[in-house]
Amino acid sequence: MTGDRPGSVLENRKRAAAALGLEGDRMKVATQVHGSRIVRHLDPSVAGSYLNPEADQPEADGHMTSLPGVPLLVLVADCLPIAVKGPGGLAMLHCGWRGLAGTLIEKAVSMTGGGAAAIGPGIGPCCFEVGPDVAGSFPDVGEGVFADGRCDLPEIARRKLRSAGVEAIEMSGVCTFCDQRDFFSYRRDGGLTGRQAGIAWVD
Repeated sequence: MTGDRPGSVLENRKRAAAALGLEGDRMKVATQVHGSRIVRHLDPSVAGSYLNPEADQPEADGHMTSLPGVPLLVLVADCLPIAVKGPGGLAMLHCGWRGLAGTLIEKAVSMTGGGAAAIGPGIGPCCFEVGPDVAGSFPDVGEGVFADGRCDLPEIARRKLRSAGVEAIEMSGVCTFCDQRDFFSYRRDGGLTGRQAGIAWVD
């Protein structure tokens, strides 16, 4: 998918976990398919596949847990990493336009009782050119998110979070397409590129 050697991927994952002071074998990842499935993690003894990049893993675009010390990770390169926190736990989401058009956010808010959310860096309205199929997938988000053939994906996410009952929402305001120095971008780099991670955990 990225063209990287498995050994290099594993080494980078070990470095990332160490830099954050996290246990790599507890980190939860999935095969992301731009859907609306969220995996609930209930057993702290079950190891994730973060340190085994070639292992089979569930197809999902979100993770949820209430367990402390179980990091939830999504990989992105223009899609939005979104964390949702509430009294029921924490969710970490990989939100492209298909996931946002589905029920990914609504499921996460329902599962966590979401009172707060953070929307990380993703492709911005300055660069996200879309066709009528994308615009037609969001009939109820209101005006101002589609203009001149471009889409404001972070604003769609914010509005959907707010509609689901989340009041405290932080937005990074960073466009991964524009910021070539710090971020990978699937669209900018022609599909062959790395990934950045959105990671969240309960202390």
